[in-house]
Amino acid sequence: MRNICSLILAALLCAVAVAGCSSAKGSKGSDNAATEVADSARADTVAIVFSADSALAMVKAQCDFGPRVPGTEAHRRCGDFLASRLEACGANVINQRATLTAFDGTRLPARNIIGEFAAADSSSRILLLAHWDCRPWADSDPDPSRRKEPVMGANDAASGVAVLLELARVLQAHTPPVGIDILFVDAEDWGNHNDDRSWALGSQHWAKNPHRKGYRPQFGILLDMVGAPGAQFAKEYFSVAYAPSVVRDVWTAALKSGYGSYFTARDGGGVTDDHVFVCAAGIPCIDIIDNRPDSENGFFPGWHTTADTPDCIDPATLKAVGQTLVNLIYNQY
Repeated sequence: MRNICSLILAALLCAVAVAGCSSAKGSKGSDNAATEVADSARADTVAIVFSADSALAMVKAQCDFGPRVPGTEAHRRCGDFLASRLEACGANVINQRATLTAFDGTRLPARNIIGEFAAADSSSRILLLAHWDCRPWADSDPDPSRRKEPVMGANDAASGVAVLLELARVLQAHTPPVGIDILFVDAEDWGNHNDDRSWALGSQHWAKNPHRKGYRPQFGILLDMVGAPGAQFAKEYFSVAYAPSVVRDVWTAALKSGYGSYFTARDGGGVTDDHVFVCAAGIPCIDIIDNRPDSENGFFPGWHTTADTPDCIDPATLKAVGQTLVNLIYNQY
């Protein structure tokens, strides 16, 4: 994935979007309002249920293809599967293909997959995204002999995609009040820890070449590593800096839904992730990402290891994230 606290370059990347992102409603100071909502509080909400079991099945379905490393058969087949699932849920699907160059010179056959829900010309839209590729090598594995093996990516990739696939089913069953675009970005995890720009190649390409000319949703929400037991979703630095009102709304929705133990009031470090490049394109975007300051790598224990398998996924965490998004979409907009 990417380094925590790599602030300098990411701040430069976001600088071009300050005017656009700061135009979102609210302010950084108003973000504290979410912390005033008791964890046990319940809002008067539309009773639309997010199925954690269905999301877990989608995690396993992706992993059944094998590690989704760009250029492999598993990657190709899984891409077809994701596109077909979105189509089956009634989305208008756009495949954005490009050959991207990794930091080591490898040419990556990348595929961003977009699913549009509700009218494509809706004046009010929300972007939800997750990366779907896998790390080509388990460079953080505790066993040095396994560090050249690809990562299965059950949490670091498949969990966010699975939540959005289950959300797509919900969107088909219940027409949303705003247009929703689901974006599965590719080539996120073929990066070098010494080079921030080497990460998130698919989102960098999409930011420069949006699937629709002049595309400007209200905001974006990125899901990354949203399935591990004991997940802690702190308020990521760049999310608060460039989309404070979105952080406030999402964390308030989580607290009202009873998931305050996951969506903590703690401020997190900066993460070079897909949302940084979305912000740089002028779209306020936040990152819901499992951030653990007490762990050795800052993330969940299986990050970039061969242990990132479906066995490490907790349906309760998928539920916390998915139900929060459902309640946000259907009860706030």
